[in-house]
Amino acid sequence: MASRRPGRPSLKRLAEQRIAIQAVDPAIDCGRFAAKAIVGEPFVVEADIFTDGHDPLQAVVMHRPRGGRNWRDVPMRLIDNDRWRASLSFDEIGEHQFTLAAWRDLFAGWRTDLVKKYDAGQPISLELIEGRKLVEETLAAAKGIAAADRAELKAALATLDAAPAQGDAFSVLMSEDLAALMRRCGVRTSYTEDGTVYPLFVDRERAGFSAWYEVMPRSQSGSPQRHGTFDDVIARLGYVSAMGFDVLYFPPIHPIGRTNRKGRNNSLIADKDDPGSPYAIGAEEGGHDALHPELGTFDDFARLVAAAREHGLEIALDFAIQCSPDHPWIKAHPEWFDWRPDGTIKFAENPPKKYEDIVNVHFYRGAFPDLWYALRDVVLFWLDKGVRIFRVDNPHTKPLPFWEWLIEEVRTVDPGVIFLSEAFTKPKMMKRLAKVGFNQSYSYFTWRNTKQELTEYLTELTTEECRHYMRPNFFVNTPDINPFYLQTSGRPGFRVRLLLAATLGGNYGVYNGFELCEAAAIPGREEYLDSEKYEIRAWDWDRSGHIRADIAFVNQLRKDNRALQRFTNLTFYNVWNDSILYYGKCTEDLSNFLLFAVNLDPFHPQGAQFEVPLWEFGLNDDATIEAEDLVTGQPFAWHGKFQHMWLDPHSRPYMAWRLLGPAGNR
Repeated sequence: MASRRPGRPSLKRLAEQRIAIQAVDPAIDCGRFAAKAIVGEPFVVEADIFTDGHDPLQAVVMHRPRGGRNWRDVPMRLIDNDRWRASLSFDEIGEHQFTLAAWRDLFAGWRTDLVKKYDAGQPISLELIEGRKLVEETLAAAKGIAAADRAELKAALATLDAAPAQGDAFSVLMSEDLAALMRRCGVRTSYTEDGTVYPLFVDRERAGFSAWYEVMPRSQSGSPQRHGTFDDVIARLGYVSAMGFDVLYFPPIHPIGRTNRKGRNNSLIADKDDPGSPYAIGAEEGGHDALHPELGTFDDFARLVAAAREHGLEIALDFAIQCSPDHPWIKAHPEWFDWRPDGTIKFAENPPKKYEDIVNVHFYRGAFPDLWYALRDVVLFWLDKGVRIFRVDNPHTKPLPFWEWLIEEVRTVDPGVIFLSEAFTKPKMMKRLAKVGFNQSYSYFTWRNTKQELTEYLTELTTEECRHYMRPNFFVNTPDINPFYLQTSGRPGFRVRLLLAATLGGNYGVYNGFELCEAAAIPGREEYLDSEKYEIRAWDWDRSGHIRADIAFVNQLRKDNRALQRFTNLTFYNVWNDSILYYGKCTEDLSNFLLFAVNLDPFHPQGAQFEVPLWEFGLNDDATIEAEDLVTGQPFAWHGKFQHMWLDPHSRPYMAWRLLGPAGNR
């Protein structure tokens, strides 16, 4: 049998790859999908890097914009047990790439061995010659080395030439300046690159830190008898801005079909004045690129976008890929839809549920690729109208390849567009949608109520691989979801869920009415009674018991504290009561360190002993630390690790503290 020996060139390449680089993190599906970063925020890369023998190693993460020619090196540092780490930062949004490289640092190894021999009193004359030779080799291979570094290398050799004694040569070769110079310029012996180039997408800040407020524009007139307009929304921008939100999100604002229009509370029979569900998109007035005529014109919409910007708000629109039976596409492109054997169009279904007022498009067969282009062009149309944030309705019921393609297509026009995935579905599908490009994702937070549920779920989201690509948006309620917890909890429960969403998540959102503690439900269902999805509502925005002050407080807290502007820096701390959730967030340098305690029981006061995390500041258990009550603004000090808290759901269901550091060191 013939020997399968590698040829000499192949063997040479194999021999040169002497360093192992493995277990790179993040490497989403081995580099198939991009990890995500935020512009200006640290992006940490880790890997196992090692080789045979005892020579010290140097390693770098190399990164560049996708399509760029030149790599930028960021040095890695050894953490422990052959694990290396580097922290990168990006000042440009868009697609980037990174890979890793490592090499044997012969000068550092020589230096270490020389010290050992010198300290042991052994002869070192030959070692000094070897050290000089390494400097000479570096200068000889000086292509690409900065002129200033080349001059320093020449100066070091000149000093060695003038050194009258062995001790002088030792001092020159062992200087810290030369060591740093050789780390920068030394020959990269056994230079090894990771074989994979990993994709990375850098988002603008709002992709990772945002507070959403959802409204139905047609319900903003103040009267259920008058359809709201964009001017009515403009009049309410100050109300939304005063609570501290930065994204104002609208469900579909397009013409609504008349065929099988739904009546109040999802009735199959609509009265002549019922407005129908905004998700039944399309009528003779137009489809996804048209406005409901009662809302206003495109000039009115442009004024709304501009006015919102002046209030610090960005408009987000719903991108819902479904059509009413009256949508213009059905006549123009029947091949985009499913038809039954009797020639009738197939309505949307999720058996046993039926949605008689909408039909779904088909993404393949005769619809491919024209439908894909048409849907992309819908997004680009609204992008041209000033919309850069899209909440996507039920993306898990559409093909994954379509989303991967569409998002990349839109990003070629504007890499700052943000897509929020509204997919309350199986965990793996939710995560795959994030992988293919969605910047934010709805989550199960809406149904995680107990201490164990919240701890387990947040630990998964902040510590497992999904932390590199999935950014949850913790919506506390939606027009579709009136959670059972809120239906029964009263005002305390609304305050609790607000604080949890706003401080656990980098992104969170509320649907209007939440600030009024609106909880009227269809009995036995997580749905609102008299839902705005099927009728125009008028709200008393000042009604008794509202929690606008709490909302303004937490949103200001988020803006004032850097620790709350990141998601994965979450730590749960010990409190000995299963009804109290106690956690903290801090910056890496501990300059901003916040603690929160929340009574999850909306009916009964709860107390417990808890631990102040003195150890995070390097303090012993008996130390004193200064703090501030963020709710009252009062400064105080904790003496010792063990303290006690008392949370009354009707007066103060949560605590928020800032740790200021050891007493006397402020």
